[in-house]
Formats: sequence, C-alpha cells, structure tokens
Amino acid sequence: MKSARNSLAAFGVLVLSGIGVTAAHADDDAAALAQQLTNPVASLISVPIKTDYNSGYGAKGNGYQTVTTVQPVIPIRLNEDWNVISRTIVPYVWDQKNISPVGPSGHQSGFSDSSQSLFFSPANPLPLGDLGNLVWGVGPVLGLPTGSASPLLGTGRWTLGPTAVALLMNNGWTTGALVSQSWDIGGDSNRSKVNSTFIQPFVAYTTKTAWTFTLNSESTYNWETNDWSIPINAMAAKLVKFGNQPVSLQAGVRYWADSPEGGPEGWGARAQVTFLFPTGG
Repeated sequence: MKSARNSLAAFGVLVLSGIGVTAAHADDDAAALAQQLTNPVASLISVPIKTDYNSGYGAKGNGYQTVTTVQPVIPIRLNEDWNVISRTIVPYVWDQKNISPVGPSGHQSGFSDSSQSLFFSPANPLPLGDLGNLVWGVGPVLGLPTGSASPLLGTGRWTLGPTAVALLMNNGWTTGALVSQSWDIGGDSNRSKVNSTFIQPFVAYTTKTAWTFTLNSESTYNWETNDWSIPINAMAAKLVKFGNQPVSLQAGVRYWADSPEGGPEGWGARAQVTFLFPTGG
C-alpha cells in the first residue's frame, strides 16, 4: 500500500512537472512571438489596426482628429537567403474638426493618403555577439493619393522614394530605426509639392510573460516648409490568444514635442489591436 502511494505521488510530481514545462514553453513561445512584432521586417504576417486621437489643431487650438489605420505586413520568401516584406498603410479619418491652421474648417471624414513599402531583407539575422542580432531591410516606398476630395485629408500627389530599417534584438530588447524619404512624382499640379523625410527611432522591451513596452517617435520633416512634426509615443502591449488566434492588444499615449503652426499640440492617445499569423519562416 505504501509502495502504491509512493508511486502515485511520483506520478503526480511528474504530471505537475510536465504541466510546468508546457506552461514555460507556452510563455517562451508567446514572448518570442510578441518580440517579433517589434521587428518591422519579421517573417510574420500581421494586421495591425490602430486608432490615434490628436488635438490642439487650428488657429484657435480647438481642432482635433481621430484616424484609424490598417497596416497589413506580409513577408514573401524570395529564396533561402532573402525575404521581401510588404507593408501597406491605409488610413481612414473618421472625424476631424477645425484642422486648418488659418481658421475654422468644420468637420471632415474619409480616406487619407496611403503608402506601400517593400523591404528586401536577409532571411536570417546577422549575429553580432554581445550586441545581439542585427536585422535590416531596404527598398522603395510609394505614396498613393487615396485621400478624399478635401485638401485637408490628403496631398493629392503621388510620391516615391527609398526606405530602410535596421535594428538590434537582444534578450528581449529591440532597438532601431525606420527611415524613408518621399518626393512627389505626379498628381494634382495645383496642390503643394511633397518633399518629406520620415524618421522612426524605437526601443522596445518584451517580458517573458509577453508584455511589450515601447517608446518611439514618428517624426516627419517637411523640406518644402521647413517644419517638423514630432510625436513621442509610449505604449504597452500584451499578447493574448482567442482560441488559437494570437492577438496583440496595445494602448498608449503620445506627446507632440513639435509640430507646424496650427498643427497638433499637447497629449494624444493610441489604441491598437494586431492579428498575428505566424508563417514559421
């Protein structure tokens, strides 16, 4: 009888140990997947849907804008050594008021300009010892004048230019920057020319429980007007599963460190949900 109890106890220890190992592996897998999301050129199909709210627009500072953006990211395997990463950005402004810097402009809603980027990136990261793994990608970015008729919703111009990203991943940390330059190549000749540089430095830390904390800036310099737009974003995200579907839920705040006259000021907010479809590549 004593032998049977000892055997049962040993079996229970083995079962509990197995559950612990399984949970640990699950946590590790979730954390690894969460950190992949911090890499703009990961071999991971993802569909982020984010909503930003900004205020302080206009001559009187009483304007605001709420915009929802869909940003599907699709990696395509070219061969054993190279991937091309497709990143599409489609914004929809579902409410903005008095956004014009020269006076009251009422309400507008509709699509804003879209963009399509292609990053050619090595399939495998470059190990740099204690610094971590280097990931990079370069390619073109095309801007499409999908903005609605109102000049307050889009530029009315086609744009084209180069884009690049480089980052280091090391023990949960992801540090890097994404940059692009766009020049107008056609469109409505009565609209303002486009010559702008986009700079997105970022640092993120992913915990073993699949929480990710991110600090970045999505800054734009307009060479035509010599104006900066510099929002600084602080965000927290958690990877969860609904059935077998991994989803990242994110929320955060932003502060406008600089903007053109009549542009957004002060604090804003962001909420985002990202659907993930791991490719195994």
